[in-house]
Amino acid sequence: MPWRRRPFRGSDLERAINIADLREIARRKVPNFVFEYLEGGAEDEATVRQNRAALEALRFVPRTLVDTTTRHQRIELFGRECGAPLLIAPTGGNGMIYPLGDLALARAAASIGIPFCLSTVSTVRLERVAAEAGGRLWMQLYVMDDRRVAADIVTRAGAAGFEALVFTTDANVFGSREWDRRNYRRPGAPTARNILDALRHPRWLYEVLLRAGVPRFENLVPFLPAGQATAVGGSTVIPKLFSPSITWDDVRWLRSLWRGRLLVKGVLSVEDAERAAETGCDGIILTNHGGRQLDYCISPLEVLPDIARAVGGRLAVLIDGGFRRGSDVIKALALGARGVMLARATLYGLTAGGERGARRALEIVTSEIDRTLGQLGCRSLAELGPHLLRAGPPGGT
Repeated sequence: MPWRRRPFRGSDLERAINIADLREIARRKVPNFVFEYLEGGAEDEATVRQNRAALEALRFVPRTLVDTTTRHQRIELFGRECGAPLLIAPTGGNGMIYPLGDLALARAAASIGIPFCLSTVSTVRLERVAAEAGGRLWMQLYVMDDRRVAADIVTRAGAAGFEALVFTTDANVFGSREWDRRNYRRPGAPTARNILDALRHPRWLYEVLLRAGVPRFENLVPFLPAGQATAVGGSTVIPKLFSPSITWDDVRWLRSLWRGRLLVKGVLSVEDAERAAETGCDGIILTNHGGRQLDYCISPLEVLPDIARAVGGRLAVLIDGGFRRGSDVIKALALGARGVMLARATLYGLTAGGERGARRALEIVTSEIDRTLGQLGCRSLAELGPHLLRAGPPGGT
């Protein structure tokens, strides 16, 4: 038989040598409807593909004969040192992937000294994460029609010691995640096919649904109708929660309530970045929601250089969207990002092996950052810049 490459087939986390390997382990661990929630994007999923295409289009121009023995990847973010230029992004419904998944992710982030951002639609109460995880904790916020929900979360996060508040602004109108929606007969009710598939994953069934009960959106339980707090079919339930009425007035309102760092997540234009700086924000996150909201949307990487030039000296510019390799992270930093948020990459690790799997994902990415730095002839992230990048041919290798 002619030799050919095959996807990783093992299950040993230590033998997973890249994020794609962790993805393969994760795909086999959970039912299809759970993996589809993690993996899928909106409509034609063109935005998901564009996030990767923008990263893959950039090529490196390395320097040579530079002593990089003492290289490091530490950064300073809001006056404190981070062990790597990474953050774990807020993602909802993680308890459907792994029991107490938010705690596992927070602990993995703390283990290498980077921030973890907890989602409003997490399945672990924010107070429990603060009490049990340690490390640098940020709180993501959706502002809903009932502004009392946001005020409650802001007050609780401040009392629990969260460092930063991240206001997500690009989910005011919820995206149509078609492949995910097809897995349900109605909100929260998987199709018969998906129920049968869940029965083929008895370990997941027991650990996630049976042992402690179906995960719920714990931070929202007091504000949801009885029986509607379940995280089963989260993307078919949570659209009811979001408000199309949010404006910059809400940013000013949050600034008046919150004494910690305030970031706006969902910025993709210089005009909005300027507005965030003028409104008293400490940072912005360039994102298209991982391709899960507006389809055929521009990639954050494409607008990063212009935004970094415009406001990089006034606030922290962070980015997410399709990052799978340490070399991807280096490209964003070279174009002006202060740090990179990982979402699916660390979720693959979480799905594959809980906290240990999430740590493995971070180990993989940080080792790739270190190696790429050395190969570029750089001793620290401060030496990165656009001079190390060139645009390659579309679809090239």
